[in-house]
Order: sequence, then C-alpha cells, then structure tokens
Amino acid sequence: MKLIAFSTITIASLLVTASPIAAQDYVSPNGVRTLSPEGGIVPTATWSLGTRAGDYVFVAGMRGIDPEANALVPDDEGRVRQAFLNMQLIAESEGATLRDAVRLVVYVTDMYRYRPIVNQIQEEL
Repeated sequence: MKLIAFSTITIASLLVTASPIAAQDYVSPNGVRTLSPEGGIVPTATWSLGTRAGDYVFVAGMRGIDPEANALVPDDEGRVRQAFLNMQLIAESEGATLRDAVRLVVYVTDMYRYRPIVNQIQEEL
C-alpha cells in the first residue's frame, strides 16, 4: 500500500475589531452579517469566509488556496503566505488589518517544518 503524506496549514479564528462599513452580504435577525468579499476564495461547503457582529469580524479557518485558480498553492511558503493573504482580504474588506487581530490560531501538521515559515510571513505582513 502506498502512503501519501498531506501537509495541511490552516490558519483559523482571526478576530479583529473594525469600524462599521456597509455591505450587501446576508444579515441574520440578530445582526450578524456573513462576509464574502470580492476576490475571496469560494467556500467548499456551507461555511462563510467570515462574519461580522457589531465591531467584531470573525475570519474562518483558511488554507493556502489561490482564489484565482481555486486550488492549493503547491509550495509550502506560498501556501502559508496565501492563507494569510486570504485572511487579510477579509479583514480589509471590513476596514481592519491583520494587526488588529485579537486572536490568531495557526494549525500545522509539522510544527518543526512550518513554524519558521509561519513566523517569517507573519513578520512580513
């Protein structure tokens, strides 16, 4: 049996504070608005890319998917960078930046392999 190794990098739970900006996304009866900014990736199921509740923006877990090709970026560094860029797009669509993040969680399958890459890209962005 042939074993195939998959590397997964998911950057999840970005919470940023932002100023109100009008949008045309779905708004729940409680005022929670789903976010799907132009240029974002296409969700693969019923989840949204992000939501906004009052002054808070919650960004869904992201993988390094290139929104133009709708496919994972092939190399490790490019995939990590794209995951951060995907989150950055959602935050900026609501007037925030990644530096406004209250909490940022990064899940990786191999901490020793990916930690230096994640740290480098976080510093750059």
